[in-house]
Amino acid sequence: MNPLKGIALKLCAVMLFIVMSALIKAASETVPPGEAVFFRSFFAIPVIFAWLAFRGEVRTGLKVTSRMGHFWRGVVGTTAMGLMFAGLGLLPLPEVTALGYAAPLLVVIFAAMFLDEKVGVFRLAAVALGLAGVLIVLSPRLTTLSGPQVETAQAVGAVLVLLGAVCAALAQIYIRKLVQTEQTSAIVFYFSLTSTTLSLLTLPFGWVIPGVLETVFLILAGLIGGVAQIFLTSAYRYADASVIAPFDYASMLFAIVIGYVFFQEVPTQQMLLGAALVILAGIIIILRERQLGLKRGRARSVKTPQG
Repeated sequence: MNPLKGIALKLCAVMLFIVMSALIKAASETVPPGEAVFFRSFFAIPVIFAWLAFRGEVRTGLKVTSRMGHFWRGVVGTTAMGLMFAGLGLLPLPEVTALGYAAPLLVVIFAAMFLDEKVGVFRLAAVALGLAGVLIVLSPRLTTLSGPQVETAQAVGAVLVLLGAVCAALAQIYIRKLVQTEQTSAIVFYFSLTSTTLSLLTLPFGWVIPGVLETVFLILAGLIGGVAQIFLTSAYRYADASVIAPFDYASMLFAIVIGYVFFQEVPTQQMLLGAALVILAGIIIILRERQLGLKRGRARSVKTPQG
């Protein structure tokens, strides 16, 4: 174990995922979400495959036991990705990042519902705190549903991102089941393969031929997403989940900087307050799970911001 190396890899992964999201956002004015999902997934496949080949794990790492488990994880994960990408085209990057933090809170609830995991009052209180933070972030958007067109579009974007967080949380439930029988590398690879295939179903609904710049952005998003996934998976080889999981929330800092520099997005005080509550709740849950000895490392190593 090398905790410092694990933390460094996790921070690199978090930063790259935000850069990936920024590239998707930059192309979102002309490219529909389904097409963006295709590029993000398709161009990650060769990166992940090359990584497996380098590690000599192509044969052993891609064996599958639960085909339907991979399929359903792919369905909900791809849905989460599409919803998040749609939200990126309508909302500021930091706001999408903050709303995405709802996913790990919802995982606690879904784990109790679908995995029969015992959830005590302490973690439920933390979930309630986090959901209160989500409502604080959401409230300005939901009050403008009948307002001007731009404000209405942003309200729709907020709802889409929140639905994406719900799907991402459901994807985590499938992942927790899969890691009991499947290799991490197989889960990562077959998710990219499934999401690439499923994204093609959106082809009749308005795909476009992107411009040169948009094409570069989308290809880079896929390649960077693949590299970020490798860094994320590798991070959990060097440090315990409870050590590096809190560094997920460094994404807010990266999102604020990138949003301000490249999209002239200035987060509101209300959004920052809500995000702070969600982050606090998430860290409390992580620390509590560490205290309870819950093993979540393999599941977290497969996680992406979209599920």
